[in-house]
Parts: sequence; structure tokens; C-alpha cells
Amino acid sequence: MKHLLVDVNCADNDIKAKALKELKNICEQCRACELCKTRTSTVFSDGSPSAPIMLIGEAPGADEDASGIPFVGRAGQLLNQFLEEAGLSRKNDLYICNTIKCRPPQNRVPTQEEKLACQAYLMGQISVVKPKIILLCGSTAVQSFVEQDFKISMLRGKWLNIFDNIEVMAIFHPSYLLRNHSTDTGSPRWLMKKDLQNVKVKLDEILQ
Repeated sequence: MKHLLVDVNCADNDIKAKALKELKNICEQCRACELCKTRTSTVFSDGSPSAPIMLIGEAPGADEDASGIPFVGRAGQLLNQFLEEAGLSRKNDLYICNTIKCRPPQNRVPTQEEKLACQAYLMGQISVVKPKIILLCGSTAVQSFVEQDFKISMLRGKWLNIFDNIEVMAIFHPSYLLRNHSTDTGSPRWLMKKDLQNVKVKLDEILQ
């Protein structure tokens, strides 16, 4: 996937914001797949263009489709809780987007064709933001970058060699954690907390 990154020279945050706004404007007019016929809005991103961490999720849900903002439903609220507990600021530390920018009907998993149709927008976001860390949130996001078969439960928490100069980690999607309430040692919620704590440690090391 790294060969799809574009060498974008955004000298300051204002130029980054302008480049992302132009990409968003193009995305809002997109008709590259059938999802354009059923969407209420495209869901491009949330957070700071200068954020050191990019979180990439799966696809918008109903709340996101209505608002145009990723991770604002119940799963997003749970994500906010985990970020706060790890000492990470959603507003300042994260730039949040999804693998695809339009909601699939009934929140089904995006098809390969839909992911390919949105690939240029996602890779454009990475190229402009140039995050220090990328969090691949859930199996669908990971599948966009990892070709071999995997189980998210086995891959999560590991630093993956995908991009040069970008640390990448797979984490659980918060919608999965909504179905798993236990916080016992070794539970998905316990692992998510541990993973984000490790992300905070890595971020502090990078920013030193």
C-alpha cells in the first residue's frame, strides 16, 4: 500500500487544512460506487489535520451518515472514553476517518469494490496529514492494508510494518466492545485500554 502514498509537501497546517478541504469537496461529489445513491452525506473526517495520530475505522453508521462526522454514535462515545482514559485528546491528538466515506445499507461490511473506490481519498488523507501513528480500528480497516488472513484478536496491539516512517497498530473497533462488557484481565476492553496506553507511550517517545 505504501506505493499509493503521494509525496505531498504541506509546509504548514493551513496548507494541510486547505488540501484536505479540497479533497473533501471532491469526495462529496463522488459517484464512483453505488453507495452514492443511498447516502445522506459523505463522512470525510474529524479532528486536527496536524494531529500526530490518524485513526482509520470501517465505514459510517446511521449517526455518522446523518451528521457527516465519523464516530459520533454509541461506538464513538465509547471510543472517546477509552481515548480519554489513555490520556489522548480526540480533538488535538487524532485525525479520524474511515476506510470508506459513505454508509453501506444496514451497516453491512463494505465490499472490496467499495473500498477500492474510496482508496484514493484515504491514501490522500494519509499523504496530507502525514501522521506519526496510524491506528487501524477493526478488521475491515486492517484488511485494507494487510493482505494475509488474520484474526483481529491475534493482530491487535502489535506494531505493524506497513509504511515507512509511520508506526501502525491494529486495535479493536469500539462497536465490538459494545457487545463485550467485561473489563476483566484479558477481556477485549482490558486489551483495548492496554493498547491505547501503549500508543500514548509511543507517541510521547516520538514527540520527545
